[in-house]
Amino acid sequence: MPSQPGGPAGDGPPPALPVTPPGASEATRLLCAGSYLDEAYRQAVIDELYVHEERIVAPSLGFDAARVLAHAMRARLLELSWAAGILFLWVIGTVLSSYLMLVLVVPSLTLFFAARLRGEDPRASLWRRVPALLMRWSGRILVLVTLLVLLAVGIGESDGASIGSIVSLTLPGPLSDVVALLESSGGTVAEPFHGWAVLATLVLVALCVAAQRGQFARALAGELHPGNFGDMAADPAERAGGPRFQRLRTRIRIEQHAPLVMYHSAHPFCGAGEPYDAWTLAVELRPDPGKEQRPLGNRVILDAVRPLFDDLRVPAPHAEGRGRDRLRQLQIDECVFLPVDGLPRRDLAPYEAGAFEAHRDESVEEGGETRRHFLRIRVGGWEEEVVTTVFVRVHTQGGMLMLEVAPHVLLPVRKDFENADRLAHEFRHSSLFGKAMWALGHTPRSFVHAVVTLGRGVAYSWRAITGGYGKALPDGPAASVRELGSDGDSSLFQDMDVRRYLKSIQDRVANGVRTALRDAGYRTDEFAQKIVNVSGGGTLIENASGAFAVGDRNVITNQAAQPGSPGTGPEPGSPFTKSGGGPSGSE
Repeated sequence: MPSQPGGPAGDGPPPALPVTPPGASEATRLLCAGSYLDEAYRQAVIDELYVHEERIVAPSLGFDAARVLAHAMRARLLELSWAAGILFLWVIGTVLSSYLMLVLVVPSLTLFFAARLRGEDPRASLWRRVPALLMRWSGRILVLVTLLVLLAVGIGESDGASIGSIVSLTLPGPLSDVVALLESSGGTVAEPFHGWAVLATLVLVALCVAAQRGQFARALAGELHPGNFGDMAADPAERAGGPRFQRLRTRIRIEQHAPLVMYHSAHPFCGAGEPYDAWTLAVELRPDPGKEQRPLGNRVILDAVRPLFDDLRVPAPHAEGRGRDRLRQLQIDECVFLPVDGLPRRDLAPYEAGAFEAHRDESVEEGGETRRHFLRIRVGGWEEEVVTTVFVRVHTQGGMLMLEVAPHVLLPVRKDFENADRLAHEFRHSSLFGKAMWALGHTPRSFVHAVVTLGRGVAYSWRAITGGYGKALPDGPAASVRELGSDGDSSLFQDMDVRRYLKSIQDRVANGVRTALRDAGYRTDEFAQKIVNVSGGGTLIENASGAFAVGDRNVITNQAAQPGSPGTGPEPGSPFTKSGGGPSGSE
């Protein structure tokens, strides 16, 4: 056998490929970038991990939820700061222009709600796209008309019109009356200074909008760059936050990768991804007459299965050190699922040293309903963007062997999160004219966006302060930030890899159980027959009496056989006859 990396042949299996820490994985980086891109995702992360501090975090397979929360908190702080600055400019411009700037309120509302109605989905339905298109162009026309009016006021072409009459061009009647009441003399004449004050304010707001976008691009080119993301100590998001954030970050990093899983009864596998063809097999333990029977427990079976997965890490001999298959990074461990119900405080969860070992030793043979022991096999493919996890549970009871296999797959990170680097690169390398046009296009609706952002920030802060979640009874995870940031689609290559991982793992599980049965002196023929049917997605038919047909255009009838009648088959007394073009069989 050719030599493998790490030593000559015969020195044992080669070492596994270096594993990227969860906090520096590509999935973590993209989720952190997504917290700057998507406001809804950012709020969902903060709500799950920060506001509801009574919830134990879901298992973080291949990523670091604490670091995602750190960047979500930092992105929200930056967004609130920019929103406050933009709103301050609008207020100052309104005062300086004697409320002439309120002429932009209706265009701002129109453009803001047009964007919300259209949404970010490129495949939005027609009833959303058409009204959004009409609203967007109506808002743009209003903005153009408003800018022309402001320019006319600035160059002195207002002909002595009052500010209230100018605002009434866009504002509804009741609001224009309010503006007239706010004016010092009830009808302030629009002066050139008022028009230029509004235009200057719009330019300053556009600069803030561009600077906010530029700060996001600099973050992706700096701390979120693939070459810098691995240095967690240099990440400014890790050093930010108040005492509450620091306390929650510590708790999250204790819980998220622990082999003890505190779960909510409604969704115990939260964080593992989408279920993928789970199956259960029950087979009777039949002694082999020619062998001596040995005690067969759950631990014996697991000990026979586990070494087979170590062999999956060994590359093919002809690879000569070039093997990069993700199975070389396969991780296998034992985990215990424990319900969170009855826990008085979150910090009293049994994560201390020795507690898991006690739960593992007690639960491996008990076969309980709420506390369950699993063998967990995980393969993190595509830089931890496609995570395949298989939970295996065995139980022997009453002369029966029960085998439960529950595969789960974490789908890839959302496409818009994956395109964050591309968006930042395009903005940083765009021309000055392109940046200016982008900022001017987003300036009119910035007023409503700033108000909504600040209002939402106040609401979330109020909930965190007054909700009493810190003193609430502990609860299991309601959502996984990894699943919230997952896409619903995967490529054909990724699907092929998932199927290959699952087939490899299921085959090793079957071989390990069969080996344990054989070594303990039990027959394996029934198990071998059932495992092929059940694990392959087929249907096992046991003890079928009569005949069955497989194929298309088959018709089976039940009629009394007549002696000597044609078509009665090889056995004249059979009550079943078959007609059609497909194959048939009898048992």
